[in-house]
Amino acid sequence: MAAALAAAATLVPAAPTSAGGAAPPRAEASPVPAVGEERAVDVTLGSAGDRTRHEIRRPGAAYVKVHLARLSLAPGDRLTVADPAGREVHTYRADPTRGPAPRGDASFTRHGGTGFAAMSVDGDTAVVTLHTRKGRDSAATIDRYWRGYTQKEIDVKNPRSVCGADARRDAVCYKSSHPAQYAASRGVARMLKNGAGWCTAWRVGRGNHMMSNNHCVKNQAELDTIEVQFDYDCATCGGNDPRPGTKVGANALLRTSPALDFTLFNVDNFDRVTQFGTLFLETRAPIAGESTYIAGHGDTKPKRISIYEERDGGALCGVRNAQLGTEDVGYNCDTSGGNSGSPVLATSSHKVIALHWGGSCPNNIGTRMDKIYPQVQDLIDNRP
Repeated sequence: MAAALAAAATLVPAAPTSAGGAAPPRAEASPVPAVGEERAVDVTLGSAGDRTRHEIRRPGAAYVKVHLARLSLAPGDRLTVADPAGREVHTYRADPTRGPAPRGDASFTRHGGTGFAAMSVDGDTAVVTLHTRKGRDSAATIDRYWRGYTQKEIDVKNPRSVCGADARRDAVCYKSSHPAQYAASRGVARMLKNGAGWCTAWRVGRGNHMMSNNHCVKNQAELDTIEVQFDYDCATCGGNDPRPGTKVGANALLRTSPALDFTLFNVDNFDRVTQFGTLFLETRAPIAGESTYIAGHGDTKPKRISIYEERDGGALCGVRNAQLGTEDVGYNCDTSGGNSGSPVLATSSHKVIALHWGGSCPNNIGTRMDKIYPQVQDLIDNRP
C-alpha cells in the first residue's frame, strides 16, 4: 500500500452547545461495530503435498476473509478465493506484497507481518484453490481467517440509533419513486476494517477519493486493512437478496482530522468502481428544517436509504438543529451501527451537507460539510 500523502489536519474542537440539546463530545462517536472475529489455521497448498484446494466453512457466517502467510507461484499458475457458487472469485497470479500486481488481479489488504489477505467472500464458505500444473513448485500457506458474525450476534453486540420506528428502506425501493436519491446512493459503499468491523464510505468529487470518519480509519496502518464494497444492494425491494458487489482495497490516506472526524483516502483498482458514480459537497451551512436523507450500511446490511422519519411515508427526515457547537449538525434520519461515515445529503441539491458520525435521540449527529470542505478543497474536484 502507498504511504500517507498528507499529515492530519490540526483543528481543535470547541465545546458543543445548542438550544436543542448538547452534542455529545467527539469521544462518544458511534463505535465501529464488532462484526467478526479472527481465527488461526495452518494449511499449506501445493509443493508441500498434493493438496491444491481447501474450504473454510463457518455455518451462518456473514463472510469469510482469508489471510495468506505465503504465496509462491510459478509463471502461469494462480490462486483463487471464491464462494462455492462462484458469484465472487478473487484471483491472484502473484504475491502483491512483492511487487506490482498483474493486471486484472483482485485487490488485497495488509494486516501486519508477512503476507496479505484476499478480498472477503460473502456467505459462510470460502474455497481457496491453487491452480497449478503437475510438477510445478507453486505453494500457498493460509495462517488465519476472519468470519463475520451472524445477524443475531451483530444485533446483540451493536447499538442502534433509531428514534421511534425504523423508516429505512432498501436503496432499490426508491429506484423509481425517488430516482435522484437512488442515483446518489450508488456512490456509497460498505467498508470492512481489519476483517472484523464495518463503517460506511463514499466517493467524493471527480477523482479517486473516498470519505469516511476518522474514528473508522485514523492512520495508514488502519487503512491498509480496509476493503471497500460497492453495490452491496438488494436486487429487489425487501427481498434480502443482496448482490456481491465490487470489492477493492484502500490505498493511500490523503488527509484526516480527529477534530472534524473525517478521513479522505483513495482506493486500488479505481477503474472498477467508477461505474457507481460519485457525490459532491455542499459548501454552505445547513438550514434548520431543511429536508435531508442518508444512504449507508447500518447494521452491516445491504444499503438502505433514510428519507422518512417514520414508516409508511411519514414526515421527511431533516435538520433539527443546524448548529450543534461550532462544527456539527443534528438531524432525525434513522441510523445504526455501521452508518458511521455515511453522507447526509440535502434534498434540495442532492449534495452532501454533513458527514454522519454519531447517533442519539432526538438528534443524530454529523460534521457540517462547510467545516470539512476547506480542509479538502485542494485535493478534490468538487465541480458537478
